[in-house]
Amino acid sequence: MKYQRIRDLREDADMYQKELAELLHCSQQTYSDYESGKLDIPTDVLIKLAEIYDTTTDYILGLTARRERPYKH
Repeated sequence: MKYQRIRDLREDADMYQKELAELLHCSQQTYSDYESGKLDIPTDVLIKLAEIYDTTTDYILGLTARRERPYKH
């Protein structure tokens, strides 16, 4: 499974893979592997990405087309 949405979100935020990797405490290669689908995104990383982009895990996973969160914590 390719995670196109995390690439799109990253590019919309004008960020580089290296920057996201630093925020997620992983290597740039690991992050690249998430985007390409070579690695599945661990749950804790998925949650962190949703927080960074202020979206839902469902949006990142392609389960909904709604990018904004229905509620805020």
